[in-house]
Amino acid sequence: MTLKDQLIKIKENWLLAVIVLIVLAFLNFGGIGNLGISSISRGASFEKGAVQDIAYSRGYGIMPSYGDFAPDVTDRKITKSASMSIETETGSFKDAESRLKSIVKSSNSYLLNENVNKYDSGWKTYYSGTYQIKVDSKKYNDIISQLKGIGEVKSFSESAEDITASYKNLEIELAAEKQRLLRYQKMYEEATLIADKIQLSDSIFNQERTIKYIEDSLKNVNLQVDYSSIYVTLNEKQSEYAKIVFVKFSELVSRLVASINSLLTLIFVAAPYAVAATVLWFAVKFFRKRKSKGK
Repeated sequence: MTLKDQLIKIKENWLLAVIVLIVLAFLNFGGIGNLGISSISRGASFEKGAVQDIAYSRGYGIMPSYGDFAPDVTDRKITKSASMSIETETGSFKDAESRLKSIVKSSNSYLLNENVNKYDSGWKTYYSGTYQIKVDSKKYNDIISQLKGIGEVKSFSESAEDITASYKNLEIELAAEKQRLLRYQKMYEEATLIADKIQLSDSIFNQERTIKYIEDSLKNVNLQVDYSSIYVTLNEKQSEYAKIVFVKFSELVSRLVASINSLLTLIFVAAPYAVAATVLWFAVKFFRKRKSKGK
């Protein structure tokens, strides 16, 4: 059969060729889908410790998070923070600041940062300050109420973040690393070659450092839960007449000089036009006189 006859045969059976292509494509995509499902199922079937070992064996370092919420955990780890802006009466900023620091001290809280600025508003100065406070989470609501009593609250916002999943992942990671350390220690005891003991000693040292790092991370998470952050801004209320001030003599002199300069500029700009107009006027007048004498 010639090539031409084969092409004719394919054209006559084009529907069958299309069906064959569709079946092949379906089988290929189905295989990919099955592979993905199988991979996910295998990953989910591993014990948590085994997952950790695989992550480290592949060089991933820290175990990935397997959920951001962890709904099955009853002991929730929640951090809180609040931000508020308070306006104090004119001239009472120092008293308000003293009350704020008194609240911090009496509640055994921590004033981590404070920044106070003085602003000159003509004939009077005003103060504004920002403060960062760490408070015991159990006293959080009470301290918020006390701070609101310092002055007029202009703005207030608070937020809470659930970090339970991150905490549980760290606990799982810590347990896996401790198991790894035990295996290293057992291998060290059973090793007979000096080179193996040296290598295992280094591995044990690195493993102990990793465990210390995770334990410190867990302590840090607990501190975030046990202590909440409050950011306070204190602003002294400005008088309605704060911006009303007498003009300064130097400013008057400056404006006078500026006016004179403007006038001189105008004169020098207009002078050529005035001279030209005067010459033209005299020329017209001269020609009119000659014309009248000629008559």
